[in-house]
Amino acid sequence: MSERLRLMCVHAHPDDESSKGAATMAKYVDAGHEVLVVSCTGGERGSILNPRLQDDVHILRDLAEVRRLEMARAQEILGVQHSWLGFVDSGLPEGDPLPPLPDGCFALAPLEVTTEALVREIRRFRPHVMTTYDENGGYPHPDHVMCHDVSVAAFAAAGDPARFPDAGPAWQPLKLYYNQTFNRARIEAFHTALTELGQESPYGEWLEKWERQDRVVTTRVECGDWFDRRDAALLAHATQVDPDGNFFKVGRDIQQRVWSVEEYEAAASYVPIAEGEDDLFAGIPAEVSEADALATSDGLRLTHDTRTERAA
Repeated sequence: MSERLRLMCVHAHPDDESSKGAATMAKYVDAGHEVLVVSCTGGERGSILNPRLQDDVHILRDLAEVRRLEMARAQEILGVQHSWLGFVDSGLPEGDPLPPLPDGCFALAPLEVTTEALVREIRRFRPHVMTTYDENGGYPHPDHVMCHDVSVAAFAAAGDPARFPDAGPAWQPLKLYYNQTFNRARIEAFHTALTELGQESPYGEWLEKWERQDRVVTTRVECGDWFDRRDAALLAHATQVDPDGNFFKVGRDIQQRVWSVEEYEAAASYVPIAEGEDDLFAGIPAEVSEADALATSDGLRLTHDTRTERAA
């Protein structure tokens, strides 16, 4: 990691960046790399998940502004750059049958419109690596699924000068990863560690009902030393986090000992993905320069592509 490289992390809402890959981002910032978080929406329709704040008059009156202030604080803690893509939160539909999504929301925006907006950010920031969610969105929130769709589409389009010619000079990111935050092995490791210490585990019932299929993890970034920054950034999103919730039930010392990595799935890459990869920038040529990185997708060949037919 001797070269100064750039990482773009695309997320659906403010707070997602702090619960998915935040320690990795802080590690790379401290190593001298540039990291940009892109929030596709403002989180305007998010629920207030912190029971201590559910009756706060200011928050109830202007949640959108509160979430912008929370994001600014998390950005400061992590040391990252940040940009708003400018779309409106779709909300999480609930009920049976599910109600229709609100007009004008991110999840209903034409893919060409959302893709063009993200291509502009890619060509402005010129990342070498991007991260986002898998085709299931990590969980089935419509904004998370759309975040996946637009990220995959923009990764493919940004290096093609014929696509969105008014969005800036073509730039091809070299690698695209999916965040893989939750898997059974990680939760089982925390459950076992807590029970062996004689502490109550909040994960027993969760594991009994586990239905999520584990994904293929290609990359594990060692970042336990940055878990304090991750947690501080997440707590900065005070409306979105219950400080007494399950996320904070496992002490940081236990997490650092039991599961000190953040995990990723390589989705597409123009450079080889080595077995046991431990660095999102691995495989990027050491001699990469501004001129080299400006290469478009012409002449590049994907060496690893796990995108589904639906995502492609």
